[in-house]
Amino acid sequence: MVSLNSPAARSPITQVQGPAGGIHVDDGGTGGLPVVLLHSFAGSSAHWSAQLLHLRALRRAVALDFRGHGQSSAPANNDYTVESLAQDVAAVVDSLGVSPFVLIGHSQGGSAAIAYAAAHPDRVAGLMMVATPGKVPEAQARQVLASMETNYDNVMNDYWNKLLAGADPGVKTRINGERGSLNKEASLSLIKALFAFDPLPPLKRYGGPKLVVATDGNNTPNDLQNLMRELPHRTISGTSHWPQLDKPDELNVLVDEFLGTIR
Repeated sequence: MVSLNSPAARSPITQVQGPAGGIHVDDGGTGGLPVVLLHSFAGSSAHWSAQLLHLRALRRAVALDFRGHGQSSAPANNDYTVESLAQDVAAVVDSLGVSPFVLIGHSQGGSAAIAYAAAHPDRVAGLMMVATPGKVPEAQARQVLASMETNYDNVMNDYWNKLLAGADPGVKTRINGERGSLNKEASLSLIKALFAFDPLPPLKRYGGPKLVVATDGNNTPNDLQNLMRELPHRTISGTSHWPQLDKPDELNVLVDEFLGTIR
């Protein structure tokens, strides 16, 4: 029988059908344990270009655009819950026949990766969470959302400026150019969904190898590595919220180290 990961078994697929419409996929490489990469809020699969190039020298690597992001269809019902984003992941890996695989998620993508891994632990050989949010206290979340409802533009500008602290100038220009790709309605739905999602119970349910990659900007008491002290974690310093863009080589080293621990 020909493996689903072999060139003979598949041709390049750039779109699969998901629960909210078409999902854009960047699929390439052969051999080794496959890796699936998930992007952040207002991002796209293109954020992983350096990692895809690096990984595909030895293995299959897949990145996707979540619903409403990049080249994927937006949901008609404005459904952006973390569980729905995890369903996008399920649609892609099921359509491509990828299993088992290592799941790497950045920020929002890390939340979706946690939800998927908890629901399908037998398919996820390892879980890496890059600059992924923890659980913000409800009172704080309500205050932020109330401010966004009344003063959306200023609150969002402050949010993006905070995330971009320490960014390479080219990365800052790129992210500022992409951040308007989500309209206000979609942005608020996503942010509400991320505040509502508690990553700790699903993280505890997933028993496979885990690694948090933090940045200087996500090391508060509410971040994953501080909420779950037993979580292995590493830090990439001197970078913005997007270490895969600011310091791709450093992140690639951590990815290789993590992959090396998975048997």
